[in-house]
Amino acid sequence: MAQASSVVSINRRKRFVSLPFHGIVVTLAVILLCLVPINVSAAARRQPPQQQLPHKLRFGRNGEFKILQVADMHFADGKTTPCLDVLPHQFHGCSDLNTSAFIQRMIQAEKPNFIVFTGDNIFAFDATDSAKSLNAAFAPAIAAGIPWAAVLGNHDQEGTLSREGVMKHIVGLKHTMSQFNPSEAHIIDGFGNYNLEVGGVEGSGFANKSVLNLYFLDSGDYSTVPAIPGYGWIKTSQQMWFQRTSANLRRAYMSPPNVQKSSAPGLVYFHIPLPEFASFDSSNFTGVRQEGISSASVNSGFFTTMVEAGDVKAVFTGHDHLNDFCGQLTGIQLCYAGGFGYHAYGKAGWSRRARVVVASLEKTEKGGWGAVKSIKTWKRLDDQHLTAIDGQVLWSKNSAGTRRKKHILGRA
Repeated sequence: MAQASSVVSINRRKRFVSLPFHGIVVTLAVILLCLVPINVSAAARRQPPQQQLPHKLRFGRNGEFKILQVADMHFADGKTTPCLDVLPHQFHGCSDLNTSAFIQRMIQAEKPNFIVFTGDNIFAFDATDSAKSLNAAFAPAIAAGIPWAAVLGNHDQEGTLSREGVMKHIVGLKHTMSQFNPSEAHIIDGFGNYNLEVGGVEGSGFANKSVLNLYFLDSGDYSTVPAIPGYGWIKTSQQMWFQRTSANLRRAYMSPPNVQKSSAPGLVYFHIPLPEFASFDSSNFTGVRQEGISSASVNSGFFTTMVEAGDVKAVFTGHDHLNDFCGQLTGIQLCYAGGFGYHAYGKAGWSRRARVVVASLEKTEKGGWGAVKSIKTWKRLDDQHLTAIDGQVLWSKNSAGTRRKKHILGRA
């Protein structure tokens, strides 16, 4: 059985059709994108009743806000679902329950304030009942009573629930802060585009301001444009929503009371990596790159949109299970979490892993808590000791904006 599991290829587990290189000119791709009408179902326009969110996200009295990212659980039918790509001695008795146990271990070890599930939460093709699989996949977070949120991947809708149905089911679960779509956006592609605000320490001067902004987007599943093969991408309607939301948050943060000179940092979560994730090599990232970047075959420009907004400090994705690196491009950290689930493809002997991100506040002159001063990250391996690796600073307020000036005509 162990040998049988090892022959499952990476491409099969992704249900990915290999993309032949046609030499498509970028300009042609952009024109095609512009000609495609926004694909929004009538059901998407009819927003479901927004659920009662658990409570406002807020920094703790220790001045920290800790996020656990869980990428690609690929949950199916629980104990009857076998593991993939594990060592022979690990295969017997290994199932989806190992994924659940890993989440429980991470919650106990890190005690996160918030958990984010970044897509392919279930591998619906192998799930008998998508709703039951979703319930089981998120059960450890629900049982812990920790606020959590989720976005969709490319495999969540391949079972007994449509993509819309999956997101509606997630929104109805306990302790989730997931949202179906923004109520103010009447026409928007996808399901699960929303933002969450993280308030400052209760009782501090920042208690009523969002000092950390979290953005969640549906990066789609597969292209619906015949001339463009491969995976989906973040559409124009979603980018317009992001731009408006970011601008409103920046305006609120820089307005009375407690006026700030710059925007609060933002973190962005979605499933399929952007083409810009291919910009790095081993000399300029932290972590490993063990497979190709499975982005869309066209660039819809969302990275540029984030750079222009100016508040995004880091992006977190899943999808490519054997990549777990972070690399900085034009002031934004692009980060993979690494594969988490045991029914997801992996690499025998290479531990499943999770990413942790901690935002820390600065101390004020009066000894209270102020704005965010730094954002750090590390990963933990599902080994005997939950080994922590690759600790790094993603962003620091003190180092922000310290670019070397360009010399023009011999002058600084």
